[in-house]
Amino acid sequence: MSAATMTAPRLKAGADEGRIGVRANLRHIGALVRRNVLQIKQDPESMFDALLMPIIFILLFTYVFGGAIAGKGNQHAYVQHLVPGMMAMMGMNIAMAVGTGVNEDFRKGVMDRFRTMPIARSSVLIAKIVVEIGRMLIATAILLGMGFLLGLEIKGSMLAFLASIVLSTAFGAALMWIFILLGLAMKTPQAVQGVAMLVLMPLQFGSSIFTPTTKMPGWLKGFTEVNPLSNLADAARALINGQGAVAHPTLITLAWAVAITAITMPLAVAKFRKKT
Repeated sequence: MSAATMTAPRLKAGADEGRIGVRANLRHIGALVRRNVLQIKQDPESMFDALLMPIIFILLFTYVFGGAIAGKGNQHAYVQHLVPGMMAMMGMNIAMAVGTGVNEDFRKGVMDRFRTMPIARSSVLIAKIVVEIGRMLIATAILLGMGFLLGLEIKGSMLAFLASIVLSTAFGAALMWIFILLGLAMKTPQAVQGVAMLVLMPLQFGSSIFTPTTKMPGWLKGFTEVNPLSNLADAARALINGQGAVAHPTLITLAWAVAITAITMPLAVAKFRKKT
């Protein structure tokens, strides 16, 4: 078989992509979502991070660091601060797994098979994000369940509580495009994970997720004020606890989510088309 014959399906797929309608595109996304869910079913160990990470982190920070941060015997008050902040953290940690998963799929040749099909390139990546949003919601539900067991109270309205979940999910979905782009740019899953950790650690610990920024030195406090995770944590905290500014951190978080998606989504789709 000649090289021209072998490349024909991919050329045809690229040519047909622009003529794919919205209904067909949604059908393709649905089929790819089903494929990704079945893949998780065949490999249940891939859910360990979403299932166990919330439990480990909330117990670790509540009982190991909670007394030092909030004062001995004040773990209950610290839970009210910690859990809304950790909702922001869950989204970022789950998003990191998307990048390593995309990179691994390319190494296995899965993505090459998808690129030979007459489907929109974006549908492959969107389906990946839809499934990861599901994993993120599961992790968030476990986190909140543990929070309730440790004394978390919803002091705001139920609508505000649901809004905090939606806000965290929207920001986490935006971050996934960054990690997809990173997964497409790096050569190995280990490289993706290494670079991702270099980004995650300062953003998570240099924020208001775990401790109030008033206790931080001036130079670090300046960083936390522009850190998008701090804005998300503050917004979720205000919505759940029913006190504090809501509008400003919420709008800043949404602006970050829109900007990240608008910039990285086209770049990720373009990189997906061209990656060899």
